[in-house]
Amino acid sequence: QLQLVEPGGGSVQPGGSLRLACAASGATVDHHDIGWLRHAPGKDREAVSCLTTDGSIYYAVSAKVRFTISRDNAKSTVYLEMRSLKPEDPAVYYCAADQWSGSVQAMCEKGYTLRSWGRGTQVTVSS
Repeated sequence: QLQLVEPGGGSVQPGGSLRLACAASGATVDHHDIGWLRHAPGKDREAVSCLTTDGSIYYAVSAKVRFTISRDNAKSTVYLEMRSLKPEDPAVYYCAADQWSGSVQAMCEKGYTLRSWGRGTQVTVSS
């Protein structure tokens, strides 16, 4: 069974960068579609970016230009590179995985339905 762990959270100043990692065990990421979602206090959980096994990528409007999702199959890890972090970016960031049959955009829009989840990692942006 696929298990996910997300090291890499932390605290940065506005405008700073962080790279989150989603490390998989029990199965390989190259056979799974991976999404990054975030949940901030008082807000709904939202998808940030998704990456399918065929290389299709979707970014939420809030993540376009600033965030980059990538996959290292040899390390069975998916990364979320975040740049120019803003005060509205703090949240618990989760990676989630499934074997998705629809579009990458639909996968992100329905990210809450993905079957495998990590425990999340906290991202804080403060000066």
